[in-house]
Amino acid sequence: MKFDLSNSNSYKDRSKKVIPHLTGTFSRSASHFVEGVYPVYVESAIGSHFTDVDGNEFLDYLMGLGPITLGYNYPSVNEAILTQLKKGILFSLPHPVEVELAELICKTIPNAEMAKFEKSGSNAVTGAVRAARYLTKRDKIAYCGSGGVWHDWQAVMVSRDGGVPKFNRELLHIFDYNDIEGLEQIFSNNKDEIAAIVMEPTIYEKPENDFLVKVRKLADENNSLLILDEIITGFRFDIGGGQNYFNVKADLVCFGKGMGNGLPITAITGPNEFMKSFDDLWVSSTNNSETLSLAGTIATINEMKNKNTIQHCWNLGTKLFNGWNKIADDNNLDARMFGYPVRMTLTCNNSKNIPSESLKALILQEMVKNKIFISPSVIFLSYSHSLYDIENTLEVWSQVASQLNDISESDYLQHLDGKLPTTVWSMKIQPTKKKF
Repeated sequence: MKFDLSNSNSYKDRSKKVIPHLTGTFSRSASHFVEGVYPVYVESAIGSHFTDVDGNEFLDYLMGLGPITLGYNYPSVNEAILTQLKKGILFSLPHPVEVELAELICKTIPNAEMAKFEKSGSNAVTGAVRAARYLTKRDKIAYCGSGGVWHDWQAVMVSRDGGVPKFNRELLHIFDYNDIEGLEQIFSNNKDEIAAIVMEPTIYEKPENDFLVKVRKLADENNSLLILDEIITGFRFDIGGGQNYFNVKADLVCFGKGMGNGLPITAITGPNEFMKSFDDLWVSSTNNSETLSLAGTIATINEMKNKNTIQHCWNLGTKLFNGWNKIADDNNLDARMFGYPVRMTLTCNNSKNIPSESLKALILQEMVKNKIFISPSVIFLSYSHSLYDIENTLEVWSQVASQLNDISESDYLQHLDGKLPTTVWSMKIQPTKKKF
């Protein structure tokens, strides 16, 4: 099915003249998708669907890169924003809504006695890192994650590291998820120098052999802090975050994305003994106390609690996850969902078990032609996704998978109507491994 993209393409041509990389977020840019086939600009969205600038409506499985946990244009969140808007957006003094949200988060998140609000996940995690360095009087960081922080201390590890001072490379040490020996080696190589272990509780892999318990133990044994980056797992895996889901205690935990259902807000949380360090640190910004996001986040968290929205996403995500993989198996396609029902990714391999970007691109192309919008990187659901959405997706996938059976893997590229998606970044610093 072909659909009109003339307005999208027009905006794309205009943006090339005035915006680097077309937009402020690499992962939203046209080159990240099957360019020439995917829509490029959105006009509006409601529930689990968005409409592009050409009037085409799509079922969305990216949900704003993850922040849309309840759904687009969600009524109770909109109402909270509008109510606060009548009072004002930003003031010369704090507004009570900041206290109210902090209290709600402390009641919701394990081990949270205080909360400090920021505007981006990068700022929140960097703020926590700064606190750890201040508290421990150390500079080095052990890191494991998907690369979602883009300040100097972390951006030095990736390919887009231009402008980052080179000394940062000596301060950042990478370890792989589930590789406790690699983390042990980092501590052995940098005795009494590691300020904090910074990691996501999970990306797509499940923790094995008490991995997270052992990470906690290593932090304690080396007088280092454990900082959990829950920008994605928080308010998506569990109302109490990955700490609650995986039963692990962190010293500082950072939240973002889903906590505000699309509003620009993040939070650093933790016990008083660590959070009080921010009394002495210049981690501050004019717009951190902007009230529309604070009010909307209260509404989001309350809706999650009152309607058990996260379990809804687990239930539907499980149906999508298992149904997709069964259809792939039935059609002898190595194109499977991997990860968790609330955070999954599509992995595609050829007959030699080598990752096939051409197969993935062809699948994504054929899905989006049927108005199913799937990202090459990650797949999210929201509370607004329905059973019908899932069943429709699986029906389309069944048709696409059947069609792919008639195409040789050497011909995948010939059937691609657009460009292969480009990689946003790649790792430059290799993970530390145990020395034998």
